[in-house]
Amino acid sequence: MDHQHKVSTQNSVPSYSNTKATLALAKASFRSILRSPSAVVFTLAFPLIFILVFGFLGGGRTKIDVALAPNSDLQNPILAQLEKAEIIKLIKNKDTSDINKNLEKGTYDALISIEKNPNGVPAYFTHVKYTSASLDKGNILRSVLNELSYNLNTQNLKPTVTEIKASTMTGRLYRQIDFILPGQLGFSLLSTGVFGTAFVFFSLRQNLVIKRFFATPVKRSSIVLGEAIARISFALLGALIIILIGHFGFKFTLVHGVVTVLNMLILATMGLIVFMGFGFVVSGLAKSESTIPPISNIITLPQFLLSGTFFSIENFPLWLQPISKALPLTYLNDAMRKVAFEGAGLWDVKHQLLIILIWGIGIYAVAIKTFKWE
Repeated sequence: MDHQHKVSTQNSVPSYSNTKATLALAKASFRSILRSPSAVVFTLAFPLIFILVFGFLGGGRTKIDVALAPNSDLQNPILAQLEKAEIIKLIKNKDTSDINKNLEKGTYDALISIEKNPNGVPAYFTHVKYTSASLDKGNILRSVLNELSYNLNTQNLKPTVTEIKASTMTGRLYRQIDFILPGQLGFSLLSTGVFGTAFVFFSLRQNLVIKRFFATPVKRSSIVLGEAIARISFALLGALIIILIGHFGFKFTLVHGVVTVLNMLILATMGLIVFMGFGFVVSGLAKSESTIPPISNIITLPQFLLSGTFFSIENFPLWLQPISKALPLTYLNDAMRKVAFEGAGLWDVKHQLLIILIWGIGIYAVAIKTFKWE
């Protein structure tokens, strides 16, 4: 009987669950993140401040992006005058389908096609296609072209140098918030992933918390997974708040509504997982807590400045653009913008996701080599 009682008692003892341990660690870590002022500042406060500033103040100096149609006559006085105008940025060597897509979403403000008149008068026909996605800049361009046409036609000996023919195509209104918000969202994820992960794991190691975990049945994977779940949950909550404030406060475009939001959150999760890899590397390299910020800034600052957070990388000098196009945040920002404004699905941004995945594999390979448990 005693033996049977012992056996039944042993059988009644519940087995240890690493799943429960992982969730318990995630819950505790999530609470600690909510109590951390720096986490709230980097994840929510900074991005929202930039969004509010750009949302209320709008942009700075006006620049009109005008695409030049393929096969346009390049040896003509109209084009020469347009290139002299500081307000106009001429975009050449683009195919028709690419131009039409950019016109529709308002990235280009107009399309100009210049053709020589075989009959001689007027010497050239200038066809202009405006887009309703950029009506304000279209009106400015119209004034510039009318003045240019008047000057050319009155200053030359020929009776008429050019005749302007205009049309308008329908496009989705592209606001500055549609560019700024995805960039700020990417900045929030980068900061959370790098700084949050680096500080937390360095602190856990320094305070011997991880060493105490090793005296329990908790697996190492449970420690990492628990922290990851907490960070991802907090970051996604912050991302959702940013998206909703942008949409309802400043009319940030969400083409497919809830589906677009879900796709953006999936992208945010993938980006954050990669950025956490950088955080693991920093926590392994750091010799003291004071060395974490400078090492982290070496990783985050170039991406913050060069990944199209505030300005399109096409505005950067040509020698700088390849560096910008090598950074993971560039591809996350680009994917976010395509999903939000153009209504692209995840498969449509597979190129960007592939680059992010390659970065993830590379950075976690480095993290495995550098990360220290004790």
